[in-house]
This record gives sequence, structure tokens and C-alpha cells, in this order.
Amino acid sequence: MIVQKHDDEFIPTRATLIDRLKNWQDQASWQDFFDTYWKLIYGLARKFGLNEEDAQDVVQETLVSVANHMPNFQYDPKLGSFKAWLRTLIRWRISDHLRKRAPATTVPLQGDTKTGEDSFAVKELPDKNSQTMDQFYEQEWQKSVLDAAIAKVKRKLDPQKYQVLDFYVNKEWAPEKVAAAFNISVDQVYLAKHRVTELIKAEAKRLENEML
Repeated sequence: MIVQKHDDEFIPTRATLIDRLKNWQDQASWQDFFDTYWKLIYGLARKFGLNEEDAQDVVQETLVSVANHMPNFQYDPKLGSFKAWLRTLIRWRISDHLRKRAPATTVPLQGDTKTGEDSFAVKELPDKNSQTMDQFYEQEWQKSVLDAAIAKVKRKLDPQKYQVLDFYVNKEWAPEKVAAAFNISVDQVYLAKHRVTELIKAEAKRLENEML
């Protein structure tokens, strides 16, 4: 179902994306969804103590669950966000894998007093006394959105412009060293950094709004 996407067009709105996901044959939209959210699902599974293989299974099982729900899915922001709905699907898939383990301490989610689908049997939950599913989810959500925004912007840019930002911001080169390396002026280094950063911020905001 997931194939390499060659079309770099941004999906315009969250409603449009959800409508497009209802078509199993729309491989471009499913690839966009996978590219944006697989790290979120995988990272959350790992934080709850699943090994790499089980975390990858959670990714695939969550995607299958989304696909199965899409034909009859009705998006209504008044009833709840897609973001929250996706969190529930991920939570169930992780819970399924944790139940397969030996008996362990059940750690309720924030605000939960029930067991079953609304809690986790966790042996390896990091900092389980202070962290909750919601906190982990929000951390991984923000990270996955930023990573996806960077990837999308990189595909739209002249590679050199992103490299200037990478060397200046991530590798912490002095602006003069970056300018010399790319045979541009220091002012151009500052300008490239500003423009690329603004593009990434705008795309991250778009992706965030898309699934709220």
C-alpha cells in the first residue's frame, strides 16, 4: 500500500486529506500519511517499552486500522479531533502487544480509573510515575510533525539552501565559515537561514492544524 511518492504537492487541508484517505488506491495520500506519522507511532511504542520488531508491528497495525475505519469515517471537529482519534488507535495497538507479555503492573492513563482498553500493563514504561500517555503522545506528535515539515520543505528547496541552514544551525558552523564553504556572502547565510526556518515553521503549523 505504501509506495514512493514522486508528487511533492502539499495536501491543502485536513478535510481533504481525510477524504483522500478513504480511497485505498490513492497511494500518494497514504504515502503522505505514512511519512508524517510513522515516527509518531513507532516512537510512542518504543517509549512504552516495546522492542523494535513489536514497535514496527504497531506501526503497520495502526495503519491497517486507520485504513479499515476510513470508508465510514466522518470528520467532525465538534465531536473530536483526528489527532485524538489516532491516539486512541495507537493506544489500543500498543496495549494489545503489552498484554502478550508476562503479567505486569497496570499503569492507568491520566484521569483513568479503569482497566482494559483505557490502561496499559507496563513493565518498562520510562519515568512511569510522572509521565502519562498524553504526555508521551504530545512529545512524539510534535517531533513527528517537525520531522515531516523538514522533509517536505527539503523536497521543495534547492538542496544548497537547506545545506546552508544545516551547517549554520545544526552543525553550528560560524556564518563566515558557511559563507566560504558555499561561496556566498554572510548576509546570504543569514537570509537563507531565515527563509528556510520560516518555511519549516509554516509547514509544521499546517501539518499540526491539518489533524486537529
